Amino acid sequence: MNKHEWWKKSVVYQIYPKSFNDTNRDGIGDIPGIIEKLDYLKELGVDVLWLSPVYDSPQEDNGYDIRNYRQVDDLFGRMEDLEKLLEEAHKRDMKLVMDLVVNHTSDEHPWFVESSKSKDNPYRDYYIWKEGKENGEPPTNWTSVFGGPAWEYDETTGHYYLHIFAKKQPDLNWENPKLREDIYDMMKFWLDKGMDGFRMDVINFISKDPEYPDGENGDGSPYFMNGPRVHEFLQEMNQEVLSNYDVMTVGEMPGASPEDAKRYTNPENEELNMIFTFEHMDLDSNGDKWNWTNLDLVRLKENFEKWQTALHGVGWNSLYWNNHDQPRIVSRFGDDGEYRVKSAKMLAICLHMMQGTPYIYQGEELGMTNVHFETLEEYRNIELLNMYKEKKEQGWSHEDLMKAIYVKGRDNARTPMQWNDSENGGFTDGTPWIQANPNYNEINAEQALADENSVFYFYQQLIRLRKEIDLITDGRFELLMREDPNVFAYKRVDDEGSLLVVCNFSSEEVAIDEEVLKEIQGKPIVITNEAEANRDGLASYEGTVYRI
Repeated sequence: MNKHEWWKKSVVYQIYPKSFNDTNRDGIGDIPGIIEKLDYLKELGVDVLWLSPVYDSPQEDNGYDIRNYRQVDDLFGRMEDLEKLLEEAHKRDMKLVMDLVVNHTSDEHPWFVESSKSKDNPYRDYYIWKEGKENGEPPTNWTSVFGGPAWEYDETTGHYYLHIFAKKQPDLNWENPKLREDIYDMMKFWLDKGMDGFRMDVINFISKDPEYPDGENGDGSPYFMNGPRVHEFLQEMNQEVLSNYDVMTVGEMPGASPEDAKRYTNPENEELNMIFTFEHMDLDSNGDKWNWTNLDLVRLKENFEKWQTALHGVGWNSLYWNNHDQPRIVSRFGDDGEYRVKSAKMLAICLHMMQGTPYIYQGEELGMTNVHFETLEEYRNIELLNMYKEKKEQGWSHEDLMKAIYVKGRDNARTPMQWNDSENGGFTDGTPWIQANPNYNEINAEQALADENSVFYFYQQLIRLRKEIDLITDGRFELLMREDPNVFAYKRVDDEGSLLVVCNFSSEEVAIDEEVLKEIQGKPIVITNEAEANRDGLASYEGTVYRI
């Protein structure tokens, strides 16, 4: 591993600034609030902080609609605050990675304001404008990710513009070399300030099929995901910008397969270091994330095996259970009741012993849970609110819709960080932009730091092990007990030896296969969440790692 591949040994902590820590009492987290908590993050042991967008934005989609790429939004503070955060993070040997959102901008971005003035405006080609069909319908039948058509008609010029997301988020036209140049300049602006890399929002959407065909049932994704020029664009970005800095890059890529990921992350292709995959996050959905089902562990294991095996020795994995778009993992694949602490630790073991760079989402290290708001009015997420309206019209009952929101809604991840048991979990002295999860009385950082058996200290241990045991970084992955519906067991193997990981995803005691039992008998335990690790089977939600 060369020194520029520091991200292979790193653990990343994702901060959703809006919900992290508020210092000016306006109910919204801010950058000074992050600076205030750097020592807490240092104690946890993470190496890299990834900041969800803090750019100037109308906040239609929580900052993923950017009005000015070179300005910090007043909500979060000023440029000096961000520079101070960078300096303070570096002082503590932590790196800072920004969110890069370059598939689309806000419709209030000066480029779009100009672009929509006339058909011959110099900025017209910065976005994707098309004439409607002869019958006056939009250019294609594509639907937006947030519901409704993906095209918006513009009265001024009589054309439609494409927006894969909200209509206030017009897609940029990457076919235009001038636009690409402006984006690369903006990236250099941040890297020259000392930023340590980028998490790139839906970066595999930037190349569209130039034919713009209709999609089956309005699904345009085959024509805007992993498009014909995407590798060319990323290689150019690497050559023009990334290769000149010692940085980490991760591409968010819905719809990318392991084969795609190999191309994106193989160092020889000079594109990105790693990507975020979504397949394992879709396994508890029946074709539609709101039509949820219980997890089939056999499918989850096969999915991890596929990614772990495909990228080994070629590219690199990113490992995550949670982010700002996903429900809380302990409520999703664990047990957020009686076994909350134990199942949170088991899930942490299961993920952190794999090959790749692990991502911890704020509050995950405390075992924070999903929230059950009583009324729809307490929710804030645009996707969730649009879905409610659409499904209600399709005949779903209010009860079923609320149940789906409790399980799958994005706001589960966005409730304020729980710092202590004071009002609003210590997040703000004002009125929070979204209510805190009422369980902050029992689940909070102050309580976790005072309890040596807390989820926090368990994550701290796992982070330390990644630094100490090279096998976790380099070893290959071998799945064990493939068909077992409750146990996720695997080995990590290299020339020096192996680690054997056993995780029980159920509240029942379960047996372990004979062959696995033989291997672990008398072997030292590297880490476990079970006080009395039993060599004959696994206790409820047990996770144990043996050195073989």
